[in-house]
Amino acid sequence: MQTLDVNHPELPDLQFALMVAALCTSNIPTLNVPEDVRDTVFDRCWALLNDTPAPTDKARRVLDLRQGDAVTLDAVVTVIRATLTEHGYTHLTWEHDPSEPTQSTSPEARPLIDRIRGWDPAQRPPADETEPRG
Repeated sequence: MQTLDVNHPELPDLQFALMVAALCTSNIPTLNVPEDVRDTVFDRCWALLNDTPAPTDKARRVLDLRQGDAVTLDAVVTVIRATLTEHGYTHLTWEHDPSEPTQSTSPEARPLIDRIRGWDPAQRPPADETEPRG
């Protein structure tokens, strides 16, 4: 079982906001938050970021935080915490095995992903033996 403490998630704010938004728009039946509360969380966050009504199509319910700044992110995190607390949820729990990505990585993101994988020794590519060692 996966658990996320809403008030002390041990995640950076951006990751927390994106994770909660993804959970709220997911079809994970074991998430302990009912559909109407999930929709409220997403709709309130959407209203902070957009001038248009939130999409009703689940596939289009994605928060785009790329144009925001630290104040916007702080507001989104505050809205998430306040909304979940207002409805009595201090922890999110769900059962769901990790799944394969549903979208391919953009060419622009590939160098960053490769660098991040390089930080994990288990995923680090083998050293090129032709390069001289320092």
